[in-house]
Formats: sequence, structure tokens, C-alpha cells
Amino acid sequence: MPKPATAPPAFVNKDPWERLKTFTAARIAMGRAGVSVPTASHLDFQLSHAKARDAVHLPLDKEALFSGLGALGLPVLELNSRARDRREYLLRPDLGRRLDSESVATLQKAAKAKPAEPAAPADLVLVIADGLSSSAIERQTIPFLRAFLPLAQAHSWRLAKTAFVNLGRVAVGDEVGEILGAKVVAVLVGERPGLSSPDSMGIYMTYAPVMGLTDERRNCISNIRPEGQPFVQAARTLEHLLAKALAERISGVDLKDDQALPELAATTLPA
Repeated sequence: MPKPATAPPAFVNKDPWERLKTFTAARIAMGRAGVSVPTASHLDFQLSHAKARDAVHLPLDKEALFSGLGALGLPVLELNSRARDRREYLLRPDLGRRLDSESVATLQKAAKAKPAEPAAPADLVLVIADGLSSSAIERQTIPFLRAFLPLAQAHSWRLAKTAFVNLGRVAVGDEVGEILGAKVVAVLVGERPGLSSPDSMGIYMTYAPVMGLTDERRNCISNIRPEGQPFVQAARTLEHLLAKALAERISGVDLKDDQALPELAATTLPA
């Protein structure tokens, strides 16, 4: 939530938009000290920039993530993209969109493992990738799945084993979904951090995933975090889109989120 406004020092010229800071974390109404922004606003900008850089470069705490997934009853296949390290991942986005050869073999082995009675194709495979914000995946994945999994169970959707892809990008989910033969893939990924949102998670859902698809085939649910799109709302949106995708066999620009929008309470600007 936006921080409550505090009274600026006497030498700082107030901005006429000051009241709007109650409703947004965006950098508005910072005031002015002479010809510059106030020191407090400058320091806050530097702190936010540091948090955004950390979100991109800090390694993910996989042990905690896998433990949380296990507690939710989600077994995990750990895979790797073709990017060998973080630097290569950032410089070569194409390498993050494909699995390395060992991960392909691991998935193919999992796909060929036959149970006593052949099961129908999975309705959904969840793919998790740290993406451009490890903090987003650390903080938002488990709370989101706590909200979503009961909805999936209510529909009796069949879930494939969850895949975690080190240094993965959105399109790597297409390869995972194709190899496992899942009807739909949903990629949970750390979004590019902003200066007011370093820990935002996105979900990209694709029907009939195969390698080579482009972004118009995906539906995106963005800004999932307590200060952005709440977990329950994001879970209901994925439920709605997934149900329509399975029924109509479409996704992306052909599939619209036509849920009724919640009514907003009338709000009065502070004096």
C-alpha cells in the first residue's frame, strides 16, 4: 500500500498533487527544494533502484521454495534452461526460452513413465521460473498457489508434476508443456522489476503449448503481489481463464477475461 504522506520540511515547496499520493505508490508530488527534488525523495529513489537491481541479480532461495511447494503437495522437477549463468541469461534472452539437453531428457523420461492404468493428459502443468525477479518468486508463489489449488481441485483438473526452470523465461513453458503433453501450461515468473514494484510476479497461460509459439497465444496475469493484484483475485482470474481455455480450446488474443469487475467504494480525497 502507498506510504502515508508526511509533512515535508518548511523549505520544501509542496506539490498540488500531494493528496493523490494516498492512492498510489508512483513517484508523484515529490515536492521541490530550490531547483532540485528534496533529499528524502532522492534517497528513496536510490533505495528503490537498489532493490530493483537486487531483485534481478540475487539468487533464488530454492530450498525454501521447494519446501513450500512440498507442503502444498506439489512434487517438483528441477530443470535448467540453456543459459549457463545469470550474465548469459540477461545478455541472451533466447537461451532462457529453451531447456538444456539434460532437462529435455529428464522430462522425456517423466513423460514416458507409465502408471498401472494410463491416465488422460494433464489439464495443466505449472512451470515456475525465477525470471527477472527472484524476490517475486520467493514471496508470491506459495501464497498464490494456496489460493489457486483449491479452485483447481474443485474443478477436478489434473495437474502434471510442477516444473522449476533455473534461468527460465516465459517461452520455456511451451517446451515443458509439449514434452509432458499437457493441455495448458501456466508459467509463474518474476517480472521485470520497477522502481515501486521489485517483487511483482506474472503468470502466462497458454493452451496447447508447443515450441515456437509467440506471445499473442498467451494470457497474462500481471503484478501479483500484496501491493498490486491480490492473490485471491489472481487465482480466480487464472481459474476463469483456464476453464474457458479448456472448454473452448483457445488462449491469448482469442480468449478474453470477461469476468465482472468488482465495484469500488466511493473515495473522498483527503483535505
